Formats: sequence, structure tokens, C-alpha cells
Amino acid sequence: MCGIVGAVAQRNITPILLEGLKRLEYRGYDSCGVALHVDGHLQRSRSTSRVAELQAQVEQTGLAGFTGIAHTRWATHGAPSSANAHPHFSRERIALVHNGIIENHEELRAELSAVGYVFESQTDTEVIAHLVDHLYSGDLFETVQLAVKRLTGAFAIAVFCRDEPHRVVGARQGSPLIVGVGQGENFLASDAMALAGTTDQIIYLEEGDVVDLQLQRVWIVNAGGKQVQREVRTVHAHTGAAELGPYRHYMQKEIFEQPRALGDTLEGINGIMPELFGDKAFGIFKQIDNVLILACGTSYYAGMTAKYWIESIAKIPVNVEIASEYRYRDSVPNPNSLVVTISQSGETADTLAALKHARELGMPHSLTICNVSTSAMVRECALAYITRAGVEVGVASTKAFTTQLAALFLLALTLAQSKGRLSDEQEAEHIKALRHLPVAIAAVLALEPQIIAWAEEFARKENALFLGRGLHYPIALEGALKLKEISYIHAEAYPAGELKHGPLALVTKEMPVVTVAPKDALIEKLKSNMQEVRARGGELYVFADADSRIAPSEGVHVIRLPEHYGMLSPILHTVPLQLLAYHTALARGTDVDKPRNLAKSVTVE
Repeated sequence: MCGIVGAVAQRNITPILLEGLKRLEYRGYDSCGVALHVDGHLQRSRSTSRVAELQAQVEQTGLAGFTGIAHTRWATHGAPSSANAHPHFSRERIALVHNGIIENHEELRAELSAVGYVFESQTDTEVIAHLVDHLYSGDLFETVQLAVKRLTGAFAIAVFCRDEPHRVVGARQGSPLIVGVGQGENFLASDAMALAGTTDQIIYLEEGDVVDLQLQRVWIVNAGGKQVQREVRTVHAHTGAAELGPYRHYMQKEIFEQPRALGDTLEGINGIMPELFGDKAFGIFKQIDNVLILACGTSYYAGMTAKYWIESIAKIPVNVEIASEYRYRDSVPNPNSLVVTISQSGETADTLAALKHARELGMPHSLTICNVSTSAMVRECALAYITRAGVEVGVASTKAFTTQLAALFLLALTLAQSKGRLSDEQEAEHIKALRHLPVAIAAVLALEPQIIAWAEEFARKENALFLGRGLHYPIALEGALKLKEISYIHAEAYPAGELKHGPLALVTKEMPVVTVAPKDALIEKLKSNMQEVRARGGELYVFADADSRIAPSEGVHVIRLPEHYGMLSPILHTVPLQLLAYHTALARGTDVDKPRNLAKSVTVE
């Protein structure tokens, strides 16, 4: 994986391919490359640096053509290197790029080696290129249809052939791929954003589709080989949203965009009603008696927070599952469950697979909380709430997480209302609090100078503990994740009451302990846990509410949030943890927006 761009045109497409790769850089990658059909030959350029370096190489060599493909790679099989970078060639006849993982690549590699193919990389992708070449009999479209039947796993591919100018073939199974339709030219990409400014006419390929792109036509067949028509949609990809502006990093920009993102996500919410989640929501919400939440990473922590909200407000039992684990264990399905998926991109492979598994178990009612209205997750679910965070470039999620939380709180309120458990007075109170969120977040952002001072201390550490209780335990988990993702400091989070059951053994003065301390029903319990840390010489860094009565002292550092925010407090307490991670990473000199080994859109298992 990670980003694909392809084109057939009657003009030099090199600038289009490179610009497309730049627009996909936010996903994260460790190598990149481009291949073109040039005067009856295949030519390519690859780099283990950034797309800007690849562009410099291309300009130096004058690489240009009318048919080609390009790719940004996040390593799965084989280390980042020029040999492992895409595009891959086979016998100077086939050029191919690929997102995903081919699970039977070793079997195919042995088969192809036995008939004379020599492998130059450690990738599973080169196996596909040689397989296509091996099966090729003069028609690339037919050949790719045969080849994909031999593949096990998830993939999106784009391929062209030396012997068929002005033709690119694509295929998808478990990994996103779209077609961009132009005038006398056509395009492929893994994300509509890659084609922003080139075309806004987009076709979303479905599972098993194979597409033949030529100058004047787009021909699609489904997994059964039958020709199909897919809807052409007008999609206005957001180009300006990816501009850095006055900020040093996208993550910093996106942290400070949260008041706007939350305001947009909640825009027009004047009352609680099922229709916020789709036309069928009223009937579905009446039927359900359980909620199953499926998510990964940061989105999983949003789901954990939602469990507290839904069970407290709506009195409906909630199970939260890590999507990558859910489908690989025996579970007890409930046909009256509402299956809720949470994903920033809407293309997270593990979550999509878990959703499919839940449906196969007999749970048809599905809803997604997603930031991309045109994503696979939205198309697969019966109901949806689209957050309006805008494009999130930084790999470490910030505004996508807080807008997910806002949407999930709305879901808790809506489920409560559907079950007759939300009074008019409670509804009015909650809506008032939601409307105040952007202002409240802006006030928390004003604490940045105090947090910078803490970050200077954290930058010298290699380990940290995060503590929270109740609603704020998932927020402690999220804070630890942010710190480890971008600063590379080892960080773990625990419910504060669990300290004495093991983690307390790690506490010394060299182990900073970050504590999320709102003034809620558990504050006195939390203070006792903090004393356990101090008794072992640990240094406490406490994010407290204005009236939580936690005073700074030796070994106890306190930053006070402007106000206590009741059940929405997790959203406010998330923001200082984001700032702490950001400024610690800044002090350590790491690559904040593109942390090592991570990718923004995780489209492989």
C-alpha cells in the first residue's frame, strides 16, 4: 500500500501523476515511483525519499508520456528500498503498482520461479506483475481478469503493457480504487483527492471490479466477468484544506482547527432526531437492544468513550471490539444489535472486514461514523453520520477523533430518545453544551504556552504513564497513543485504580505520570491514586478542572482547564494531550506529520 495514480491521455501525464502523489502524501509512505509508456518502451523512476525528490529525478531525465502509473509505498513485504519501490516491471513488458497484501504470494512466487521468472524484490507486488506477464496473450484486460482470480488477499492494482499504448487496467478487492472520467482521457486513483483539479467526475469501483481505461471509454466488469455500469458522481475533492498555511506542521494546524471542525460537524443540530443518521434510522433504532462498536486505533478509543455515554444516557448495553480481532474469534451474534463502525477514512481494511463478518453472522443493522462521505464504509452501512473534520493530513489523528466523539455523543442522545429515555429538558441541556464546544475548545487551546513548558521536560524522557478513570480512561489511552506515535517515547495508559495491580512497579522520578483529572464523581478516588504515585517518588503532570482542588506542589505539576464540562469533558481533555504530544515531538526533532513505520490510511490487514 499506499497511494495509486494512473492515467491514459493525449497529453504528457507526468505532472498529473506527480501532483496526484503529492496529494496522497498525507497517507504516509516510505518510497515512491512513476512509470510511463515512452516510444514503445517502459521507463520508470523510483525513490526512497519524498515525492519532491522523485519529481526532481523525473525532471532531470525528462521522463514524459501519455500512459502511466505512479505509487507511494508503505512497506509491508520487504524493507523500504529502490528495488522494493513500485512500479514493478516484468520482462520490460508489464508495469504494475499495488495496494494491499497478497496472502498466497509465496506459492505464486515458487510457481513463477519454476518457469523462469527472476525476482528482483522481496515484495508480494512483483509476484502480480510476473503473473500478469505469464498469463498475457495479447489482451491486457482479459489477462488481468484471469490473474486476479489467482490472488488471495486484499488488493487494488493498476497495470499497463508495453504492447498496448493508451490502455491502463485496474482491479480492486478489499482495497479502494476509483476511476476519474475526463474528456478523451481517463484516470485511476486510490483516493479522489489525487485527481483534484484534474477531474471531478468519479466512479467508485466495487468489490471484484476490473476496469479497462482507454482514451474514449471506461469498461467495467464485475467479479463474475459481466459488464456493469457504475454511477459517475461529481465529487469536489477539498484541495485548499491540505494547505499548511502559517503552521509548522499539519498536526499543529489540525489541532487548532478543532473548534471549526466541531462547529461544522454539529452545524444545524437544533434537536435530537433519528433522521440525523439516515432515513431508515427511526425504524432501526426502535428494533435494536444492543450496540456493537467496531474500530481500530484512535477510533477504537472513541468507541470506548461512546460505551460510557450510551450505557449511561440510553441504558443500552454496548460491546466495543478491536476490528482486527473481532472476526477471528467465536462471538455470540445478536440480530437486534446496531453494528457501529468508526473510521476517519472509511477505508480501514480491518474495520470493513469486521463489518462484513458481523453481517454474515446475521446482524443487518449497521451505522458508520466517518469523515469521508464517499468512502466504502458509508456505502456499506445502512446508516451514517458524516463528521465534517475536513482533510486530515497528519498521521496522528486529532480533529477526526474529537469530531468522532461529538458524533457518538449525538448517537447516545438519539438512542436514548428512541427508547423514551431522554426528556425535553435533558435534550435542551445537552444541545446547549454541544453548541458551546467550539468556544470551550478554543479556551483550552490557549493553554498551549504552559503545555510547551511541560513538553521540554518530557522530551528528555523515554517512558511515560497516563492515568484516567471512568469516561476519561479512553482519553488517557488516546494521550499515550499520541505521545508514542510522534515522539517515539514509550507510553502506556491505565485506569488509575489499576496502578497497585502492577504498573506501580514502574514508577520512579524518571517516569512522568500524566493524569486526566476532571472534577467528577471519581475525583477523590483519583486523588488517592495520585498519592500512590507520589509515595514512590513519581512526578505527576495533572490536567485538572478549575474547581478540582488539586494544588501544585513538589512533584505535582498542574494545568487547569477553564471549566468542567460534564459528560462532554472527554472531548476537552483530549486537546491538551494532543498539544503535549505535539510539542514533545517538536522538542525531540521527530517527523511530526509522518512518523516512522506508520501510514494514514490503513488499507491492509
